[in-house]
Amino acid sequence: MRYVALVLIVLFAGCSTKQYERKPKMVTLKTPQIKFADLGYLSSSNGGVQLELYVVGKALLGIEIDGMVCVRGEGCMTKSSFNDTYLYDAYPPDLLKNILLGKPIYNGEGVQRSDGEFSQTIKTPEVDIRYIVNRYQTYFKDRKNNILIKIKDTK
Repeated sequence: MRYVALVLIVLFAGCSTKQYERKPKMVTLKTPQIKFADLGYLSSSNGGVQLELYVVGKALLGIEIDGMVCVRGEGCMTKSSFNDTYLYDAYPPDLLKNILLGKPIYNGEGVQRSDGEFSQTIKTPEVDIRYIVNRYQTYFKDRKNNILIKIKDTK
């Protein structure tokens, strides 16, 4: 009987929801579909990332990225479909996830590193991107497509 109970505990623990470490951030999102500048919570766990956006203490938008991108109230979609709908269709599928996690984009193309910080400038006929990650903020600006993503610590 003890072994059955142990097996059930292990099975249910493996199927439990992910535990994210929530960090408050000041978030600015300016895309063709989203205009937002206020408090948000950024959480990550085992390769997954979650962004919750609030206005006057009420949840406005929630985005969870793991294998798929799930938008609260909209359902789940592929990363490419998310880019088509909310960002720009030529972006790599993991672009938003890498920005939220503060990782290099476009497979590290043009990355310049110094003292634990990095920046990238990517110019193609489709994009004109400036991307900066340091200990205080993550800044992504695509001038050609009028997209801005800025995530700053609240302290």
